[in-house]
Amino acid sequence: MSLTLSIKDASGKAAGSIDLPADVFDVQTNVPLIHQVVTAQLAAARQGTHKAKNRGEVSGGGKKPFKQKGTGRARQGSTRSPNQRHGGVAHGPVPRTYEQRTPKKMIAAALRGLLSDRARNSRIHVVSEILPSESPTTRGAIAAVRQFSDRKRLLVVVARHEEDAWRSLRNATDLHLIVWDQLNAYDVVVADDVVFTKAALDAFVTGPAKGASAKAVATASEAQEA
Repeated sequence: MSLTLSIKDASGKAAGSIDLPADVFDVQTNVPLIHQVVTAQLAAARQGTHKAKNRGEVSGGGKKPFKQKGTGRARQGSTRSPNQRHGGVAHGPVPRTYEQRTPKKMIAAALRGLLSDRARNSRIHVVSEILPSESPTTRGAIAAVRQFSDRKRLLVVVARHEEDAWRSLRNATDLHLIVWDQLNAYDVVVADDVVFTKAALDAFVTGPAKGASAKAVATASEAQEA
């Protein structure tokens, strides 16, 4: 499999090529591992705030509804038992966490396997820049990423400093926009095609800064919100 991808600019013209690292885009795809990681990711997204009151938590029910014998009816001790109207719920949901412990190495391996599968099927694309510097528009940004595929689910990966591209595409309904350091297995597995900007792909391959020299960098919009 060729790991060399052609790079196109926003207008669709060739803008060079890039070699994908084999340790990220040409590894064996482990389907059970991907299933486990994606399932854990979706489980962790659940709020777990569900709650139903049992017979001891609903109001009322202190009085026996009718006497024990002589009525011909089945004996009842409370109007709030689960078989009564307005009674409590038996075995109902209670607040809980659905998080599953997933090692970081498994998460990274699942992502590498998914990206390799997309690369083997020519579903990875690279654009030099999404917005032309002279006339940035939302329509132009969508056209720049849509030149690679007309499939329904499109994942666009940008770098953190590409704020104009982020603002132009964040409200687009026919694609999913994400920053390179937030790339995850679920977003890749549900996407038909993945479009990287050149800056985002370089940052993803290089990886985050490590050690004492690492610094947290926020975009201007994030700094304003803070």
